[in-house]
Amino acid sequence: MGDLKTKPFDVLVFGATSFVGKILCRYLLEQYGVGGTLKWAAAARSKAKLDALRTNLGQRANQLTMLTADAADAASLRALCAQARVIVSTVGPYALHGQPLVHACVESSTDYCDITGEVQWIRRMIHLYESAARASGARIVHCCGFDSLPSDLGVLFTQNEARKRWGQPCARVKMRVKVRGGYSGGTALSMLNVIEEVANDAALRKALGNPYALCPEGQTKGPRQPDVKGPLYDDDVNSWVAPFVMSAINTRIVHRTNALTGHAYGSSFLYDEAMLCGPGVKGSLRAGAISAAVGAVGVMGSVTPLRKLAERALLTMSGEGPSPQAQESGFFEARFSATSATGERLRTRVRGDRDPGYGSTGKMLGEAAVCLATDVPKDKAGGFWTPATLLGEPLIARLGARAGVTFSVDG
Repeated sequence: MGDLKTKPFDVLVFGATSFVGKILCRYLLEQYGVGGTLKWAAAARSKAKLDALRTNLGQRANQLTMLTADAADAASLRALCAQARVIVSTVGPYALHGQPLVHACVESSTDYCDITGEVQWIRRMIHLYESAARASGARIVHCCGFDSLPSDLGVLFTQNEARKRWGQPCARVKMRVKVRGGYSGGTALSMLNVIEEVANDAALRKALGNPYALCPEGQTKGPRQPDVKGPLYDDDVNSWVAPFVMSAINTRIVHRTNALTGHAYGSSFLYDEAMLCGPGVKGSLRAGAISAAVGAVGVMGSVTPLRKLAERALLTMSGEGPSPQAQESGFFEARFSATSATGERLRTRVRGDRDPGYGSTGKMLGEAAVCLATDVPKDKAGGFWTPATLLGEPLIARLGARAGVTFSVDG
C-alpha cells in the first residue's frame, strides 16, 4: 500500500465536497497553501463537484491535487491510502458510510481522523478493528471536531494545570458550554441515525447508557456519573443549565481518555456537561425550553413515522449549513469548574472564535490532521486513540496558534 516515506501526501481530505469538507479545504489552503511544507490533497466521489470546489477556492487551488474515490468502493479507498500518511474524513453519517475507509486505513497502516459523534459506530469500529490497528500500526482518532476536542483537550488542560498547582488531578470536573451556531442537514441525519439504532436494539441502548461505553474491555465500570437531564441551577457558575446534546459522546471520550492513560484523572473521576442558560427567570425559562427540545428530538427519532418524515426533510438539506457570515459571527465557550479530592478549586475555559459545528470544527479538524501527520512520533503505537491521548498538548498549542481556539485559566 505504499511505505510512509514514499507516500506523496501528508494529509488527504476525503469528502472534500461535503459542507465541512469545503470549509476544511479552504482552511488548509489559507494556512498551508499548496506545494509547501505540508503536502495535502483533496478527494471526493464526484469529479464535477471537485472541479466546482477548485473554482470556488480560487487561483491558489489550481495546483491542488484532487482525486476521485467512492466510500463504497474498497479498491478506490485502498488506492487513496497508498497516497497519504493521514486521511481525514468528513463523509457522514459515519455509521452509514464510514466503515470501509476505517477498514482500508487499518489494513494499510494509514493514520485516520474524523469528526464523528456517533457513539455506537465508534464502539463498533473499536470492536472490529482495534486488534488489527495495533498490529498494522494505524492510529485511528475519532471525534476531532466540536465533539469532542474542546471537552477532551479542555479536561486534559485543566488536569495538567491542577498537577502543576497541587501535584494531583481534579476528582470532579464540570463543563458548562455556551454556543452560538447552527446545524447542517448531515449532522441532523447523523443524530437521527443514532437514535434509530438505539431504538431498535435494546442491548445497544443499554450499552450506550453506560458512561464508560467506549472504555477498553474490562474497564467499562466505574463510579456513578452525574448527568444533567433537565433544568438545573448550578451554583458553581451562577447560572441555570440544561442538557447538552453533545454530552452523550463527549463524556464517553473523556472517560476513554482516563482509561487509556491508566486512570491519570483518578479511578473515582467524575465528569459531566451541560448548556449555560443564564441566571434568573429568563435563564430558568431557557433551560426549560432547551430541556423540552432535547426530549422532543429523542421522541421524534424513536417514533418511526416522525423519524422518516424528518429524514426526508433533512435529505434535501444534505451538504448545506450555516452561511460564511453565520460561521464567523458564531462562537463557543466551554467553562470548566474543577475540584480536587482535597477541596482545591480551579476554573479554566476553552473558547472558539467561529460557529462551533462548522467554522471552528473545520479549523480544529485541520489542525488535528496536521498534528497527526507531523507531531505524533512515528513509533507511537497503532490503535484507537482519543484526541487527548494521541494529540494532546501539541494540538492544544496548534489550536491556539492557528485555529482561534484558546485555552486559559480563570483562577
